[in-house]
Amino acid sequence: MSLAPTSPRSVLLAGGGTAGHVSPLLALADCLRRRDPDVTILAVGTEAGLESRLVPERGYELATIPKVPMPRRPSGDLLRLPGNLRRAVARAGEIIESSRAEVVVGFGGYVSTPVYLAARRRGVPIAIHEQNARAGMANKVGARLTRHVGITFAQTRLAHGQLVGMPLRREIAHLDRAALRSEGRAFFGLREDLPTLLVTGGSLGAKRLNDTFAASVAALGQAGVQVLHVTGRDKDFVPRGGSPAVPYAVVPYVDRMDLAYAAADVAVCRSGANTVCELTAVGLPGLYVPLPIGNGEQRLNATGVVEAGGGALTDDAAVTPTWVTSEVVPLLTDPERVAAMSAAADAVGERDGDELLADLVTRAWAEGRASR
Repeated sequence: MSLAPTSPRSVLLAGGGTAGHVSPLLALADCLRRRDPDVTILAVGTEAGLESRLVPERGYELATIPKVPMPRRPSGDLLRLPGNLRRAVARAGEIIESSRAEVVVGFGGYVSTPVYLAARRRGVPIAIHEQNARAGMANKVGARLTRHVGITFAQTRLAHGQLVGMPLRREIAHLDRAALRSEGRAFFGLREDLPTLLVTGGSLGAKRLNDTFAASVAALGQAGVQVLHVTGRDKDFVPRGGSPAVPYAVVPYVDRMDLAYAAADVAVCRSGANTVCELTAVGLPGLYVPLPIGNGEQRLNATGVVEAGGGALTDDAAVTPTWVTSEVVPLLTDPERVAAMSAAADAVGERDGDELLADLVTRAWAEGRASR
């Protein structure tokens, strides 16, 4: 007699458009596969999103559905919405049926709403993960269709929300920064003995950060602060005016963020959910500069770690060369303050978000299976 399965055999993961959706999707996929190497995992995204490259690169199959923009004001997209949504839901239904998905997990964005609706029509259990402190529209819709809703931040207001944190890559979640410090600094051509600043605007870069720090190379060099500056693809520059003895490394993109975090003492960055959760997981103090557009979720994302003393918030418009010399340099040259901020960031970090979300997904599948 064969034993009843204890976990789903076929899982469909829906999300895409930005790294904020794709990264936790891939972290969950990796976790599910560690638990059961025979599980079938299919990701659903669009042809234009980052998932079209990142998902296959990680070794997972990707199916695509039409992108369905959700307009927030009257426009041509609003008139086309019913037809676009019907087509996307129909395609999502075909994918669910052909993959024999036993549970659907959505991460928000354009892709998720059609998948949620198609799964609901077919009685397939749904689990949701919301990355941001302020929930997006797709997950607000999805949370009405399931009780299995994982949230990253305690302050997130979403129906049925259960705190699970952010699913992170294992090389980040279990990073020992001290153990890899020497390797990280050597990898990027940095000195072992200098305070080190990481500047990053993510894969797309941040013009405000790039411009400000390009204009601050000399001041940072004079202060003895070396820099690893990740500019974003096609936005790198040649640093000018610095000290030959104080490295200023400029790279457009980093595949080994674990080594970048290990090399750094402090990071200046945006406060997307994934960035905040990675920095707190590894105990790296962050000087967060929220994106000045959108619905304000980036500021909310960093609220918890800032209140705990593991970071600081600065308005985008205030990030100038003067700010670098008056705020950034004094912090980098105060090792006791850096150490205190690092401990505070570490205290609020969640390192097992992938496992906690996988548990939630398994509960959704088990309850759905039991009710059939």
